Order: sequence, then structure tokens, then C-alpha cells
Amino acid sequence: MAAPTPAIGQAATYNPRAILAVLSLAAFMASLDVFIVNVAFDKIGESFHGSSISDLSWVLNAYAIIYAALLVPLGRLADKIGRKRMFLLGLGLFTLASVVCAAAPGLWWLVAFRAIQAVGAAALTPTSLGLLLASVPPEKRMPYVRIWSAVAGIAAAAGPVIGGLLVSASWRWVFLVNLPVGIVALIAAARVVPDSRDAKVSKVPDLLGAGALTLGTGALALAIVKGGDWGWGSGDTLTAFIVAAVLLVWFVWRAEHHPVPLVEPDLYKVRTFAAANIAMIAFSIGFAGYLLTLVLWLQNVWHWSTISTGLAVAPGPAVVPIITVLVQRLGRRVQPGVLTTLGCLTFGAGIVTTLLLVGPHGSNYASGLLPGELLSGIGIGLALPTLLGSATAGLPPHRTSTGSGVINMTRQIGYVLGVSVILAILGTPTSYARAHSAFTHGWWTLAAIEVAAAVAGLGLLDRRAKAK
Repeated sequence: MAAPTPAIGQAATYNPRAILAVLSLAAFMASLDVFIVNVAFDKIGESFHGSSISDLSWVLNAYAIIYAALLVPLGRLADKIGRKRMFLLGLGLFTLASVVCAAAPGLWWLVAFRAIQAVGAAALTPTSLGLLLASVPPEKRMPYVRIWSAVAGIAAAAGPVIGGLLVSASWRWVFLVNLPVGIVALIAAARVVPDSRDAKVSKVPDLLGAGALTLGTGALALAIVKGGDWGWGSGDTLTAFIVAAVLLVWFVWRAEHHPVPLVEPDLYKVRTFAAANIAMIAFSIGFAGYLLTLVLWLQNVWHWSTISTGLAVAPGPAVVPIITVLVQRLGRRVQPGVLTTLGCLTFGAGIVTTLLLVGPHGSNYASGLLPGELLSGIGIGLALPTLLGSATAGLPPHRTSTGSGVINMTRQIGYVLGVSVILAILGTPTSYARAHSAFTHGWWTLAAIEVAAAVAGLGLLDRRAKAK
């Protein structure tokens, strides 16, 4: 019989609420950095002359790709060597890399430092959830996981707001802000959070598979982002697509044949887990794409400042915690499939509302952008915490940590694809008419993807309840 997880036996000597607060703070930091640099695009480009928007996109994509690929292997390694040790190492690396990002002398240095920052984020995110699950009583786990998930979702949605306020001083503050928060979180975690590990974990997952996923996703993003510049039928574009296809197929093959795969194929035999991942990748494409289009529209079409842009995006994120609280209360009465589908459709409706109402001037904000933002915030609050919280609900207890890593990996891959697709559609418009046409095409595409996410969300419905 496997040895019990130490922290479960010690849970009574710790304060679960304090543990939740500390671990949620760390998850907040890691999630925040996925989107906080959106509003800094123009300022970063001004600092590093000659940088195109497709080049700047790698400040986002490098982080998200590395984050996605390392979530599961570092989570499994933490199960083996101790989750608290990995959590503290990840948090320390993330904080240090943030400082180095702030001092980056060039764009590609910044991209490289963002990749290092993502390694720290990938170490602390799954371990924070693993530590939380092991440290609280079973009856409190689902509510606490919902709160932890909601905090991460709020952080991702609020990134442009916080980024806009910081960039008004300097884009480098977008990264420097992590230093005091990281130090506080490190000290608090060392004192408050108990350690835990999984005695059944003896091997690290397939690292070559993680490399294949990283390079394959990167090649796919490169092909999509650069396809318009290179030409969709050019040798460079076709080569990038072929490399992506080969690497991603190899990743799937290794998952089927490796003794310790990065993603265990058996997980996808659990219907709710498979449905949650399909819905998550589609939802995340729309989420990342829509958020970036708002920032680009405000800054490049309406020519608003970074702080005005950040504040203009604020109403959507402000709705998220309110909806999350309601979801907490409705969670036992309404099935996750219903909440997810409703959330994705509401988010899609917000995108359509934006494209139908937006106009050429900033004075159109209240009647043009605001209604769509509010609807999108409602959709995020309904769908994102529900997907993160319900993906592992049908898995056995010893698979929940891995399942959590996989659903977060899926989310990050969706973010990469969302940024890449929307930049490929937008290109570089030279007039308002062309910009409006490009953004309209982008928004219709994202809305259609959200409908697909809503359909996938129906897979979370409890068929037994339906039969009754």
C-alpha cells in the first residue's frame, strides 16, 4: 500500500484559509503575467526600435508555450521530491526572472527572459494546487479549488488593467511589480504552507515529449503569425507547418508508447475530462484573441494611452469576481456543463456585440465597447472557473494533480493559438476602413470558436441526472 500523503495527516495543525490565501497569491502572479504585457506592446516596441507586432507577440507566446509544456512534468517532479520545495523554487525563479525581464536590453533578450519566467510559473502553478488539495479537509476541497481557480481567472482578466497603470510609468514596472509580491509570497509560503508529496510517483514524465510539444506549438504559432508576411504558400510557412505537424504527431505517439507519458491517454477516456479540455482550448483561443483585440483597437485605432486602455478594459474583469461568487452558490444546483455552455455563449455574444456596435471614435466607448466587455466578463466568470474546477472532478484522487496540470496546459496552448490567429487575421491595417474590416473578421472568427466551445461544454453534463 502507498504511504499516505504527509500533509493530509497534518492538515489540522494548519490554517486552511491562510494556505488558500498564500497559494492563490502565487497562482495570481503566474496567471497575471500571461496577459499583463498586452497593453505594454506599444511601449516595448518604442524601446526596441524596429520591432513588428508579430515579433512582439513572442513576448506573450514564449511565456505561454514554455508554461504549457512544463506544467505537467514539473508538477510530477514536485510530487516526487516534495511539492513545497518545488513551489518555493518556482516562486523564487519566477520572481528573479521578473527582475531580469525588467532590465532586458533588447526584445529577444526579453523573450528569452520571459521563457525563464515561464519555467518558474510552470513549477509553482501545479504545486500550488497540489499543496492546497493535500492541506484542506475533503469537504472543503471543491469550494477551495473553485476559489483558487477564480483567482487565476481574475488575474488573467485583470492583467491589462494593472498593466495599463504600471506602463504609464514604464513598461519595465510590469515585471518589477512581481518583486515585492514574490518576496512576500515566499516568506508566507515557507511559514504557512505544509509540505506534501505522492509516494507512488517514482519517475519523471517524458521530457522529450515535453520538448516536442514546446517546439511543435512554437512552430505552429510561428507559421500562423508569420504566414501573412511570408506568404501562406511560401516555403518558410509550409516548412513551419510541416515541422509543427511532425513534432505534434510525435508528441501524441510518445504519449501512447512512453512508460511515463507527459499526458496519459487514459485520462481522455474520462468523458468529462476530455470535454473540459476541448472546451478549454476553444474558450481560451477566444479569450486571448478578444482581449488582445480590445487592447489593439483602443491603442492603434482610437489612439488611447496605455493607462486609458487599461482602465477601459477594466469593466469586464470587474464583473468576473461577482459572477464567480454566484457560481459558487449555484455550483451545487446547476451542472458544470450548463454553466460552461452558458458562459461560452455569453462570451461569444459579447464578441458579437462588440463588432456590431463599435465605431471609429473613442466617444463611442460607452455604447460601443462597454456592452460587449460586460457580456464577456459574465461569460468568463461562468466558464473559466467552472472548467478549471470540473475538469478533474471525474478523475480518481491520485490523478487530480496530473489532470489539473493538463487542463492548465490546454489553457495556455489556447492562449498561444488565440494570439497567433488574431494577429494573422489583423495584419497591419493602414486605414480605419481596413482596420474595421480586419477586426470584424477577427471577432466573427472568435465568436464562432466560442460556439464550438459551448458545444464541447455539453460533454460535462451528467447523463444520469438527465435520465432521471
